[in-house]
Amino acid sequence: MALIKHLPRDSALQRELHGEAAEWSVTDHLLAATVDHLAVANWMFQCVNASEDGDQPDPPQPVPRPVTKDEDQDEDEDQEAGGQDERGPGTETPEISPGQLARFFG
Repeated sequence: MALIKHLPRDSALQRELHGEAAEWSVTDHLLAATVDHLAVANWMFQCVNASEDGDQPDPPQPVPRPVTKDEDQDEDEDQEAGGQDERGPGTETPEISPGQLARFFG
């Protein structure tokens, strides 16, 4: 079990279990978040300093991030149940499965 638990991130088992997310390190996630925040800051600056014609720039698209197989299945179930992908201020907090908790706390 110790050998399997400490396999490298690019191993075939890790890729099979976690998909493309296995190849992303913490640094990659932090870099994607930094790029997203910088893009939003630039977008807000453009909105505030836009011409008076009312032409607002489109909001930036976030950097695509890998989705684990479990998250992919959860999204498919949400869409089948009529759930929304984007959480608005009036939506309820989704229930968290034990698998998601275990994955979060690692």
